[in-house]
Amino acid sequence: MITEAEILAARILLVDDQESNILLLEQLLREAGYTGVTSTMDPQQVCALHRLHAYDLILLDLQMPVMDGFQVMEALKTSDEDAYLPVVVITAQPGHKLRALQAGARDFISKPFDVVEVRTRIRNTLEVRLLYRKLQAFNQELERKVQERTAELRESEARFRSLTELASDWYWEQDEHGAFTKVSGPVLDMLGIRVPTLAPDATATQTEGWNDAERRQLQSSIEARQPFLDFVLSRVHPNGRRQRFLVSGEPMFNQSCRYIGYRGVGVELADGR
Repeated sequence: MITEAEILAARILLVDDQESNILLLEQLLREAGYTGVTSTMDPQQVCALHRLHAYDLILLDLQMPVMDGFQVMEALKTSDEDAYLPVVVITAQPGHKLRALQAGARDFISKPFDVVEVRTRIRNTLEVRLLYRKLQAFNQELERKVQERTAELRESEARFRSLTELASDWYWEQDEHGAFTKVSGPVLDMLGIRVPTLAPDATATQTEGWNDAERRQLQSSIEARQPFLDFVLSRVHPNGRRQRFLVSGEPMFNQSCRYIGYRGVGVELADGR
């Protein structure tokens, strides 16, 4: 919520080539309790002043020499820092009101001034503007926290992989199609293990020696996107030597909750015949 103090402390710029209008608006706003009111009679200075002070509201006269209010609004739109145009136009021409709103003005004040109208429109516009700024700040803070959390998760992921590689014979990752995308660990080189896929349609070369029933049971868990712990896979070499491995894994999902594969660890058990 926006407090009364925040509204009255808002930064307001008055732009009019008539000094009498400036003085009248300054008096009206100060009597209403606004403390951040400044003014200029040179429309060519508005963009520079807004970049410097980031006004919450610009009260802009439309009919001015050299550079009218419509040209000022077009110039203000070139600012990349603020997509919100905090302008309320001042006009005595009824036909200019719709054109001003179409040009990006948030509201209008008619001449001659009506005190109640001026105060009401200014207050309403300021409340919306300040709420917009709070939402902007909230979104920026949320984005910062998401980036921090993402960095923490990546660091945690890196630590996890490092620890699992140290605590097991090998660490592995598979993509959503079952193909191994990362397999690391000294046991691979030591034992000569090469397992490109655990899919049921793997070639005979890829699955030679592996227990087919165990492999299919493991694949069933993977297809169901289920984690598995200490699953035993066994392999018999042509020379009769038997190997048994203990494998654990869990499914992986991206930020959109789409399944992207599995990761896990494995250790070799004592040989058995």
